[in-house]
Amino acid sequence: MFNSANELEFLEETTAEISQLSSLALSGDPACSENSSAGSPEKTGYPDSVYILAANIFQGTRLEKSPEKALIKYGNEPLPSSTESEDESFQRLSYELAFSALKYQDILETILIDSYIFPSTTIPDHLNSLIIVMLYDFQDRKFQARLLSGNEESIAEVLEVENLLNSFKTKLAAALARCRIKHDALSIYHILPETVRNQELRASTLPLYAWINTCKISPEEVYYTLKKNGYNKVKSVLHIDNKVFAVDQHCYDVLIFPSHLKSDLLNIDLFKDYKLIFQDKSRSLAVHSVKALLNMDDDILMVNTGSWYTVAHMSVLTNNNTSKIFVCGVQSQAKDPDLKNLFTKMGCKNIEILHETFMKLELKDHRLQKVKVILLLPRCSGLGVSNPVEFILNEHEDTDLLKDFSQGGPSEDKLHVLAQQQYEQLAHAMKFTRAQAIVYCTCSVYPEENEAIVKKALEFQDHEIKVQPYRLSPPVLPLCSLKEIHLSTDKFFRMEPSEITNGCFISVLTRERDPSETVSVKDVLARAAAKGLLEGIELGKSSKREKKKKKQKMSLPKSSIADNSGIQMKIAEFLSRETNVSANQPETLTTKTSLPQKNTNQVGSSSQVRKPSKPTTNPLVPTIMKNTSARPHERPTNFVRSRPEDRMIPLKPIEIALPPVILPFPSPQGIRSHLPTPHFYYRWVGPKTVLPGYLSTPSILRRGEKPKENLPSSLPRHPRP
Repeated sequence: MFNSANELEFLEETTAEISQLSSLALSGDPACSENSSAGSPEKTGYPDSVYILAANIFQGTRLEKSPEKALIKYGNEPLPSSTESEDESFQRLSYELAFSALKYQDILETILIDSYIFPSTTIPDHLNSLIIVMLYDFQDRKFQARLLSGNEESIAEVLEVENLLNSFKTKLAAALARCRIKHDALSIYHILPETVRNQELRASTLPLYAWINTCKISPEEVYYTLKKNGYNKVKSVLHIDNKVFAVDQHCYDVLIFPSHLKSDLLNIDLFKDYKLIFQDKSRSLAVHSVKALLNMDDDILMVNTGSWYTVAHMSVLTNNNTSKIFVCGVQSQAKDPDLKNLFTKMGCKNIEILHETFMKLELKDHRLQKVKVILLLPRCSGLGVSNPVEFILNEHEDTDLLKDFSQGGPSEDKLHVLAQQQYEQLAHAMKFTRAQAIVYCTCSVYPEENEAIVKKALEFQDHEIKVQPYRLSPPVLPLCSLKEIHLSTDKFFRMEPSEITNGCFISVLTRERDPSETVSVKDVLARAAAKGLLEGIELGKSSKREKKKKKQKMSLPKSSIADNSGIQMKIAEFLSRETNVSANQPETLTTKTSLPQKNTNQVGSSSQVRKPSKPTTNPLVPTIMKNTSARPHERPTNFVRSRPEDRMIPLKPIEIALPPVILPFPSPQGIRSHLPTPHFYYRWVGPKTVLPGYLSTPSILRRGEKPKENLPSSLPRHPRP
């Protein structure tokens, strides 16, 4: 009943304007503008089961007020839900309705009080949550009646609340109009905090991301099928209303579609047959970071995976490897058949489910002996995500996040609790001694959940473990713009929330290389051959020539020493024999000793002309014999060194003195007057030079070998008479 005639008069004057005012109720809401676009049907309400499930979600996530300020009391008993609420489409509708009610909780409560529904009516407290969610839908439908389908089952609680709201229709519309005028807003959407409004705006324009299941189809076949369905490939899908798609720059197997095409895409067989899977890009970035760190047989441990599509994507990327993927945290074994059925439909075969939580996994678990990379996706505030409903449903996050999103962010206490959990999980991951890398990924924009956690874990990691410590590594993903390069200067990969993508943070930690564990190429090839990866390729045994080279290389110092010693002994023997011959045949000696001077390369010293009657008085001969060998008359057993293949061995220079030479002049006096004192210098190169006549020795050359001519630079230079 109305309390005064003035109020009745006010309502009569404004009744004609109520429909116009209510039409502006959510006109600024991007979600509503999308739904009310040309060609789309008007809202007719939800099934009863959606209202019940939305009321239960709101009941558990609503903003609680102090008792002195709480004018509406909510009960603690949840409403009984039907089996239909387990359907994915029903859950999505229920979460969206509950989230909208959470955003406008204060405004909706004000409208209920201002319209005198409270406290004039006597409704059980446990139905107040249902009243809130149904009131939001009622004003969103411009206070029009809900259209019911003929085969839909009615729920008594929903009918009771619906009849109540219809009876207060006029009062509710007037209260909404007064609320809009009070805040000087075109719609109640503009009363929301700015952060919530910006988030709603991004969610309405954010492109759709879908990855290709290469276990079932190739990218070329996907492009061909999309083209047959009228989709054209472009470089960017921004501000394009046509049926187009683009390939992501960071992930080669991820496609991008405009947001308004989702309903059309879901009707294509590519999505029905799990050949294309919708998922947020941040999760694709995480699995591609892991892929870049893997070897052929490395196993992966995934922690807090959330969406099973993330696990499936990791499995598809490692389909050609021998890697195994361990997923921990699946506490209910009743889900195993459903998960295995899902993975079978998607063609994933290398997934193993662990029912232990990550913090309870033993460090020496025999199943995890080959785990080399750990993918850590901790629970976070998710404030880099534009659509919280999709994030919660896809990542199986707690519904408490809806309250944080509705208020523009978590409280400081909630943020501190999340950061502590993230640090504990990262520190526990570092204790797995066989793991060589950790990929830490969040959808948060808060440094307290990102850089601060990683730096703290690196600073306080346990150095008593007998393994190399972790260090921060640069991003393994391609940086496709100057902004990304600037954001990654401190070795963290960041993507800020924008009109094309959600926010993302990725950090890659790798162990420092142990110097004692360097692996040679031969070890890598042997390991690959043992695994059968080099079938048909024979790891060649070392050829005889290589063995010979190796043997000669090993024995080179001894050979050169023996050769030098043999050469010196040969020279000493030659000088001794030459001295004896020169006494009997001076003329012949003179003629024949001039020839070796042109064919031998020696490093010599000055030789003096002496009388042949005293050959033993030459002081240089004993010196050379003493220096070269203690037993000059004993013939060495081996004068020829083994010639290395295609290799020249430089010899050390030695000093020799030639025997006195008798020239055929009648008087030595005349010789001295016409010739200067002969100082001859020779260079000794090697034992391969052939000495002509009786000076040649068969041990110098091998059979069949031709002597090498001396280079011009090594020819002896001596003055001619």
